[in-house]
Amino acid sequence: MALSCGLIGLPMVGKTTFFNLLTGAGAETSAFFSGKVTTNSGHAYVPDYRVDYLAKMFHPKKTTYAQLEVVDVPGLVSGSGKGQGTGNEFLAAIRQTDALAQIVRAFDNPEVLHASGDINILRDIDIINSELLFADLQLIETRLQRINNGRKKNMEHPLEEATLLKCQALLEEEKPLKLLTLDEEESESVKHIPFLTDKQMMIVINLDENQLATGDYPRRQEVEAFCVAEGYELLTVSAKAEEEIAELGTEEQTLFLEELGISESGLSRMTKAIYRQLGLISFLTAGEDEVRAWTIPAGLPAKAAAGKIHSDIERGFIRAETVAFDQLAEAGSMATAREKGYFRLEGKEYPVADGDIINFRFNV
Repeated sequence: MALSCGLIGLPMVGKTTFFNLLTGAGAETSAFFSGKVTTNSGHAYVPDYRVDYLAKMFHPKKTTYAQLEVVDVPGLVSGSGKGQGTGNEFLAAIRQTDALAQIVRAFDNPEVLHASGDINILRDIDIINSELLFADLQLIETRLQRINNGRKKNMEHPLEEATLLKCQALLEEEKPLKLLTLDEEESESVKHIPFLTDKQMMIVINLDENQLATGDYPRRQEVEAFCVAEGYELLTVSAKAEEEIAELGTEEQTLFLEELGISESGLSRMTKAIYRQLGLISFLTAGEDEVRAWTIPAGLPAKAAAGKIHSDIERGFIRAETVAFDQLAEAGSMATAREKGYFRLEGKEYPVADGDIINFRFNV
């Protein structure tokens, strides 16, 4: 099952446009407040030049990139954290995601109304963060009430109530739960509760094409300093430019990107950044049947990584025949890589590295 990222933000910031670009889903967008209450879900593939390189080398019948699930939720309005507006559906949808990407508007377009009337990036981020915080507070209050209702306390773990009170105290200081340090038992006691403010979150600034070309937007230095202080990864992307790029052929795309002074599309950077935020890497398998990127957590041992392909391979694991992608690319062919001694035989505890090309030896 693919890990997921929720796209969140105020209405009219470009969330659904980004969703469509990432997934090709063609969900309806509107330049006006439409009262949208539907949640969109789709899959985005993670661009990977290593997969492209191997596909050219092997000419496989099938090429498979790593994937992420992307969830686009209704625009957040003030009070969503307390269940107002589309809040309940919004919260239910993003509570199940593994990470969040907050889309914030920098572009100014009189034909596309801004929810708060004018462009103010830091204010908009604060609105969203406050709603997430209120939602977690309400979740804790509801859970504490359930625990203490009746004659017996209804806890799933003996430390649950104490840990929830610790979480509540931090939230009441208007600080997110990602700043709270819990020991292993405390973390275990609340793992069944899908908090919002402990999720990894990145900030994506939606620019117009002029802002993208100049690299500047309103209060840029303040926004950058804020994201550094809060530990947010910051990306600047133009949904409008990405829509134009998507309509071009490969060569035209390259020229267009050069004209904008960038080497990689914003969508590619965004997808990779989400992947990184989730602590994921890819190992590769390559052959005439298929070239494929396999998604695993960073540091996963080789035997467990083999299980991502098939449980029989994990069960009968003998060795992982491995070559680093960079070494293969330098050699230019599998045969030359072998001649140069770049291939290694690794055991079951070997921590698979990003870009490893692996052939698992097994016997069942």
